[in-house]
Amino acid sequence: MSDGDQKYWYNLKTAQVEFGMISPAVDRVGPFDTEAEAARAPETLEARSRAWAEDDAADDGWAPGKGAGGK
Repeated sequence: MSDGDQKYWYNLKTAQVEFGMISPAVDRVGPFDTEAEAARAPETLEARSRAWAEDDAADDGWAPGKGAGGK
């Protein structure tokens, strides 16, 4: 039994929290230690995505909402 079998996962297809690796990997994100953390997965993913986009924008030399070159 892998460690993921004893963790919580968020199913992107059904929008449900699952305990263990029940659904196909393509449909789930995680693992999470608690059911509450898994339930907040959409918000966590959105926040991380936003932070990554901001980091990428900074690396590219422009800020979000501004033109190329930060103008």
